[in-house]
Amino acid sequence: MAVNNQEKIIALWTVFLLGILFHTLLGLMPLFHGLSVVESQKATSISDISGIMWLMLGFFVLPMLAIIATAFTDSRRYRVIHFGLTVFYSVMNLIHLVADLLLPQIIWYQIALIVLLFLIGLLLNFVAYQWMRSQFPSNNRQQRITAPR
Repeated sequence: MAVNNQEKIIALWTVFLLGILFHTLLGLMPLFHGLSVVESQKATSISDISGIMWLMLGFFVLPMLAIIATAFTDSRRYRVIHFGLTVFYSVMNLIHLVADLLLPQIIWYQIALIVLLFLIGLLLNFVAYQWMRSQFPSNNRQQRITAPR
């Protein structure tokens, strides 16, 4: 049974989301063993980091919405927007990878996970591009009807 591009995209977004959740969890694991974690910004209250929390919410919610929209939408406009979203996430992952490589203490297991997520993102870009460029089934039917024999 052939798997269509929408099913591949949904699977890739799901794996990507699980990966970024695991990336976050790996960053917090030292706390469970009495160790400190790397702090990006010293905060005294949750309101000090509310902007970061909203950005993280958006970063996690957009792929969830993309999964839902991909399952229910097949429009040309959505395909283009979706491809742009996958490219945005690949760029953000690359920036995150470079930023983590510039830290004073490089955490190599995190780097390995970010590289894996970046590669999954590139595969997602490729499949999203294929989906964006693919013909609609109704267009194929119309071409078969009007094409000379």
